[in-house]
Amino acid sequence: MKSSQSMWFGLVVFSLCCSCTSNHRVPAPKWSIAIHAGAGVIAKGKDQSEVLAYRDSLSEALAQGRKMLSEGATAMETVEEVVVLLEDNPLFNAGRGAVYNEVGKHELDASIMDGSNLSCGAVAGVMTVKNPIRLAKRVMTATRHVLLAGRGAEKFADTQSDIERVAPSYFDTEGRLRSLQRALKARRKSAANMKVFRRQELRSTVGCVVRDQAGNLAAATSTGGMTAKRWGRVGDSPLVGAGTYANNDTCAVSCTGTGEEYIRHGVAYDVAARMRYRGDSLEEAARAVVFEVLAKDDGGLIAVDSQGNMTLVFNTLGMFRGAADSSGHFEVAIWEHPLVPSHGISGADSKP
Repeated sequence: MKSSQSMWFGLVVFSLCCSCTSNHRVPAPKWSIAIHAGAGVIAKGKDQSEVLAYRDSLSEALAQGRKMLSEGATAMETVEEVVVLLEDNPLFNAGRGAVYNEVGKHELDASIMDGSNLSCGAVAGVMTVKNPIRLAKRVMTATRHVLLAGRGAEKFADTQSDIERVAPSYFDTEGRLRSLQRALKARRKSAANMKVFRRQELRSTVGCVVRDQAGNLAAATSTGGMTAKRWGRVGDSPLVGAGTYANNDTCAVSCTGTGEEYIRHGVAYDVAARMRYRGDSLEEAARAVVFEVLAKDDGGLIAVDSQGNMTLVFNTLGMFRGAADSSGHFEVAIWEHPLVPSHGISGADSKP
């Protein structure tokens, strides 16, 4: 973003633990974790209590991941549990707090991938599963398939006694209902009004990427999709290679944004492919995809590579995000400027 444009925005970065920087080479972290809760954020003029609520929610999820990884949990265990916490938080568009489709229903999507062996599982369009990421994990471990959708995914959930079920009303929140009403009103007026709504929509898909102490990578993503979406619409979040990808040889990626664009460009896999075939660093690959392949305001992604380096990058006004590693680094942020640099972490919304 040009300097004149960057003056539009202020900087708000929340740091729970400051990292020291030095000129000497810093050893690679034993473990690393990054989270996101959507590229599309609250206005900066919001009441401070609301800002703090998002900060604290992100911090809680990140702290849970830090605790697990420091105690030796695997990457797969960690991404699942962290995403469950985010799914249970009504601030975000995943699990409770999921957006409504055009007929006032919730259809939830999720995926998870193990970078150590490329195992993966996903579900799309589920309506009674409290934590879709758990069902996605079960698709990976209990079937020969990768993706189950709609009624088939619900039927599969019926066979899994430890998958918690809820009434569809469990996912309802007043804020999401108001958002649906605004979207439908904008759609009735004109396509142009709907485009404006889309740009302003609080997109809060959640995701987590991890490198554990054994050097294994994993990624997980969960979402309620797009407000006022057509019945049966599926975005990138449950599609391996589009919204989620993990491979120990390169990186783990979780995406958030306009799902159709992430599907068209195979965004999550594209980051890994640029590393594998071009020799790009993680940050080079991620920034090229976000700023040269995707269009402005399409969204962002988080990623971690095999050495524990992380990047959190987006081309929107902001992205709910956080990052931590075994060096003691622990930060969460909302708006556009980079996180305080530490161990290869970046988070700018534009090219320097």
